[in-house]
Amino acid sequence: MRLMRAIGLMSGTSMDGIDVAMIETDGIHVGQCGPWLSVPYDPDFRRRIEQGLKDAQAIGERGERPGGLAELERDLTLRHADAVRAFLGEHGLRPDEIDVVGFHGQTVLHRPERALTVQIGDGALLAQETGIAVVSDMRAKDMTHGGQGAPLVPVYHAALAAGLPAPLEPGFGSVAFANIGGISNVTFVAPGAPPVAFDSGPGNALIDQWVEQNAGVPFDDGGRIASEGSADMAVVERYLSAPFFARNGPKSLDRGDFTLDGVDGMELSDGAATLAVLTAAAIARAAEKIETAPALWIVSGGGARNDAIMDALRKAADGASRIVTAGEAGFNADMMEAEAWAYLAVRSLKGLALTFPTTTGCSEPATGGIFSSPR
Repeated sequence: MRLMRAIGLMSGTSMDGIDVAMIETDGIHVGQCGPWLSVPYDPDFRRRIEQGLKDAQAIGERGERPGGLAELERDLTLRHADAVRAFLGEHGLRPDEIDVVGFHGQTVLHRPERALTVQIGDGALLAQETGIAVVSDMRAKDMTHGGQGAPLVPVYHAALAAGLPAPLEPGFGSVAFANIGGISNVTFVAPGAPPVAFDSGPGNALIDQWVEQNAGVPFDDGGRIASEGSADMAVVERYLSAPFFARNGPKSLDRGDFTLDGVDGMELSDGAATLAVLTAAAIARAAEKIETAPALWIVSGGGARNDAIMDALRKAADGASRIVTAGEAGFNADMMEAEAWAYLAVRSLKGLALTFPTTTGCSEPATGGIFSSPR
């Protein structure tokens, strides 16, 4: 099958910017990955997105855009178009050399219990601006099949697991992927079986909110703030007592489902340390939901660069599993989600499944996405 050249665009729950990544794939196998580009949001635009999350609470139907959401959607799309143009220019590529763009958009509301998920972003406008075909809105159709609409990355994780370098092949059991963005999600891949996946709990979102609120910085760079503090395990356990953690997957979260109430009043570094341990403990607890503990964890997303989270993960594993970053496994830890959206776009074009009953709870394997032609 011919490999297609696809670009994936990700603006995640951390709301820190746009990741642009290119891969070559036939929708099943992953060929060459890269190059990539990360375009940060300026503080003013990030604040506009934060206001958009508040405006989105009034949404009753997917097409509604209360408050400033319509204007934000257009501006966000144009920023994505600028990011694509910058990527093409930096790497000497022409639009006609790209087969498709996978456009995630920005999640502003995710309420699976209402079969409602909203990602703002205009695929038709992006195709017009870039001159490249676009596949967007890849979560919604899963919900029409009874799914949670998230996570969508597991099918890409399964493709990557199939090509693990020999030194990392566990040889038994499952390989686990932990993607730590604003929300953390996990994927378990066992030989000969569909991937099992679900959101595991808070990722970087609470930590980011905590340090921005108390230190005026957008994130805990490298986990330095958390490394200076001590985690309050009683607070961690109170967070983990939420009904979400007792449920089996598939399950998914909205960015606002957990708050800073549990760490309110704590010292800066202790609060950061507590939230870092919470992120790790939630991921470790996710492994209790499968029959066989994974022999290997591969960690990606911004959390892979937070030493406090990684140290807490290794402590929680207690030697039962090997834990490596995606970079140590030969993957791009920062771009895996953007790469996944490129992969999903090709699968969508070919009518292949994006989600499975074991990943989102859909009634049957489901494809999805809206295709927009540049002409």
